[in-house]
Amino acid sequence: MANMYYRSFGWGDYLTHYGLFYTLKFSDWFTQVIVRILAIYLWQVCSKRAFPMLKMMTSALPHQLSFLERIIRITQQNEQFAGLSITGSASTNELDQYSDLDFVLAVKPDSYDMLYTQRQALAESFGELLACFTGEHVGEPRVLICLYQEAEELLHVDLKFVALPDVAQRVDNPIVLWEKEGQLSDIYRGAEGHYPMHTLQWFEDRFWVWIQYGAAKIGRGEFFETLEFISFLRQTVIAPLAKKAHGFEPNGIRRIEQQLPELTAELKGILPNLDKASLQSCLYALADIYVHYREMLSSNASEQGDECEGEGECVQVNHKAQRAALDYLSRV
Repeated sequence: MANMYYRSFGWGDYLTHYGLFYTLKFSDWFTQVIVRILAIYLWQVCSKRAFPMLKMMTSALPHQLSFLERIIRITQQNEQFAGLSITGSASTNELDQYSDLDFVLAVKPDSYDMLYTQRQALAESFGELLACFTGEHVGEPRVLICLYQEAEELLHVDLKFVALPDVAQRVDNPIVLWEKEGQLSDIYRGAEGHYPMHTLQWFEDRFWVWIQYGAAKIGRGEFFETLEFISFLRQTVIAPLAKKAHGFEPNGIRRIEQQLPELTAELKGILPNLDKASLQSCLYALADIYVHYREMLSSNASEQGDECEGEGECVQVNHKAQRAALDYLSRV
């Protein structure tokens, strides 16, 4: 693995991985700082001249850019690939020091089966691979989830190996890092990416059943299980509805602190302790928040659900289940 890794080094790797500040010994701390800044600047100049598409990623840090340069170079040299794109926070230029890198590696259809069996070897060629596993737990076995040592930083990288025609199926709009004959761009232009969102009726059909389920856990004294279930409700119901109501992508609880500070404060205020009364109070509060966003997003359908008024989404509100579930919660 080491030989494959170091053969792929370029200028950016030398400056950031070995670094002028590693190879030269300075006793003056101020000089060390200046040399470090110079090394980073030289890397950015060299890298962005060689890879113009990286100019738009102004938020990327040196260890992220170093990996980007290397994976672009290596995949370009592999005839089995048709292109490479990047998604997630890199595609919106919102990287920070904790960000992972999410790549879509477009594979020529006739090479896909063979390359798919070589995923780990390929991952090892991209850098100093510490660990990796496949993404069955998130319903995506094509993704190889990797941890790299990149200079002094740990870098989380997701490598999604996809046959070229299948890149159209996506939840966002990636940035193309390189491609052959414009194939990736043509496919992306043909279909807009969108994050999947359940209908309001989907939530209404389930929420009051879930409240009863959580109440039963409290009644049985399964308090740790109830804590996990409360987290599930925040992740699966409250955060997506709140984000949708305020115009954000409904991608669960992620970045809710920055996007919805008022809701964050409200959720923080109802964090439960490990006792019956606190857990009951939290479920009541989550039910109130759910009803608030249901009303905010809905068009006030009647309980019969045949007529909808207003501009919101049509939903048949199950008042009977709502009353029964909240009453059950009060009696456990």
